[in-house]
Formats: sequence, C-alpha cells, structure tokens
Amino acid sequence: MHTKHTLTMKEIWLVASASEAHALAHGWDVTIAIVDDGGHPLWLQRLDGAAPVSAHVALSKAHTAALARRDTKAIENMINDGRFAFLSAPGIRGMLEGGVALMIAGQCVGAVGVSGVLAADDACIAQAGAQALYDAVAV
Repeated sequence: MHTKHTLTMKEIWLVASASEAHALAHGWDVTIAIVDDGGHPLWLQRLDGAAPVSAHVALSKAHTAALARRDTKAIENMINDGRFAFLSAPGIRGMLEGGVALMIAGQCVGAVGVSGVLAADDACIAQAGAQALYDAVAV
C-alpha cells in the first residue's frame, strides 16, 4: 500500500498567506484558491477590490492544475500551439495561466489558482505560495 501526502490546514494557510503577501506587495487585487489533489476547494480568498468573476476563474485554474498535475500554463501553451482538441477534455475548465500544481515527493497534493491581474502575474502569485510550501517541507 502507498503512503499519500495530503495538505493540512497548516500548509493551506502557508500557501494562502504567502500568495496573499506577494499580491499585496504588488498592489494586486486577486482571488486565491487552493484545492486538494482531486480539485476540491479547500480555500478561497478574494482580496478587497478583486472582481467577483475572479473567484470562479481562480477555482477553475486550481482545479485544472490539480487534475492535470501540472501548471495551467503548460495546458494553455498546448492549446495555443494548436492542440485545440484539448478544449473538449471532460471536467477541465480553467485552461489559463495562473494555476500551479503543488507537488510533494513526486505526488500532486493539490494546487493553487490565482485570478485578477495579468496571467503571468497570477502565476507569480501562485508560485510564491507553492514556494512557501516547498521551503517549509524542504522538497
């Protein structure tokens, strides 16, 4: 039987607070979503001034990154490079840059998704959260 790593509230808070700190340091009004490895919501935080739609988009990005076990930028690039058939993939709805898979010891434990500013900046915020997790668990 395999051992499975999972996110606890301690790690969720760590990812969320690092993501929030990065966004606030740049004056960015975003929504931060964190999901488990099955794409189920664990955290949703809409910063003051973030557009209501960003809550839906951030959750979708996180969901997609978790299920795909990769950052959503890779999926967006694949589609932009002509693999349009991927748009019909079942259950996948956030195919925009800004979702970052959280990988621990080769396992996807969840993902963080961010929405509200430029896609590359969303990804930077999500990556700041992921890096805080990696630093804490010394991956």
